[in-house]
Amino acid sequence: MSHSLTSASDFNQSLLGFLQASPTPFHATQSMADILLAAGYTELFQHQTWQLQEQAGYFIRSNDSSIIAFWLADKFQPLRLVGAHTDSPCLKVKPNANIDGKGYFQLGVEVYGGALLAPWFDRDLSLAGRVHARINGKIQAVMVNFERAIATIPSLAIHLDREANNSRSINPQTQLPPVLSIAAEKDKDLNSLLMAELVKQYEDVESILDYELFFYDTQAPALIGLKQEFIASARLDNLLSCHVGLQALLSAGNGQNKLFICTDHEEVGSVSACGAQGPFLEQTIERIWPDIEERNRIIASSLMISADNAHAIHPNFADKHDQNHGPMLNQGPVIKINANQRYATNSFTSAVFKQLCNEAEVSYQAFVMRTDMACGSTIGPAIASGLGVDTIDIGVPTFGMHSIRELAGSEDAFDLAKVLKHFYEKSSLLE
Repeated sequence: MSHSLTSASDFNQSLLGFLQASPTPFHATQSMADILLAAGYTELFQHQTWQLQEQAGYFIRSNDSSIIAFWLADKFQPLRLVGAHTDSPCLKVKPNANIDGKGYFQLGVEVYGGALLAPWFDRDLSLAGRVHARINGKIQAVMVNFERAIATIPSLAIHLDREANNSRSINPQTQLPPVLSIAAEKDKDLNSLLMAELVKQYEDVESILDYELFFYDTQAPALIGLKQEFIASARLDNLLSCHVGLQALLSAGNGQNKLFICTDHEEVGSVSACGAQGPFLEQTIERIWPDIEERNRIIASSLMISADNAHAIHPNFADKHDQNHGPMLNQGPVIKINANQRYATNSFTSAVFKQLCNEAEVSYQAFVMRTDMACGSTIGPAIASGLGVDTIDIGVPTFGMHSIRELAGSEDAFDLAKVLKHFYEKSSLLE
């Protein structure tokens, strides 16, 4: 994969490939690890001693679903940080999932994150995630991805609910279990399905101990619109930012200390060992700069850009936006601001980002939620408060956020990558 940011068309094709290969946080993290290895970065492990060298790149994973990559240029220089998250709202399979409903084989699911549920109906769904199994006498983690459509959630016909277009609500317990087949045989359950997939990879699979599995839409990401102005895909929030940040990291020059972090569990609050409110980033930085005085000095002169999608103004629901803050698709990255610190942006970090955009010849926009509506959040405030680093929240404008299929502009991701590349390369952010 090329990391040159010279062609929006090539960049978008690589983005579509990344989205297709990453149906879960585990797969997204593996995809990024593969790209980093191909670029010459060395993988580090939390339980091993690190021997770090300057002018070298490294990466480390946590829980197989979060990743930090960094280039160490000069330990006495400030650090440029970019962050995103690997998870997206979806349907997660329950522990005891098998359901025999009126002669159909179904799986019980929980709603992960703030998912928009209606678009999940009548989709061709597949299943992917991580399985822990006993293989050759040891517990091993194995990623699985059925890839093909194996399930669907049928809608109730309008004839059986004449008010469906006016007032239908969705009960996630009773109305969301996907249908996989007609009356499964006695030995056909989730465990047997997983065993059949695992034996394709390993001969000596003794038993399945546990799993973290997620349904996803099999429709491929695509460029759409009369002039291909849009990118349509699942998980744009926030795998788009993961791809943008990684490509910026690898295409930028190596004269500055640069770090890229993608954490799991943002959609449910980031409170986990591998989440933005966990110790993953702080412990990594402590191991790079073990001296407290030196580390505090580095952090005080560093800057973090938290990249997470922003709400574009919807032409059919324009009243849901503040009249002076309606970001448009393909009009540049959005600076996200909130008085109650749901975003970490302040006037200093916003000024620096605006200057970066100006120098990269990229337009920028601003977003503030309507004062009478609640605001979401990002990893930005969690990292800013935990690490004590100046932070700005930005993102690519998007329609249908948290839907099973979201929509972004086909120019915005490439433009943001150019800004982040410039951020990683610039020697002084105050000039």
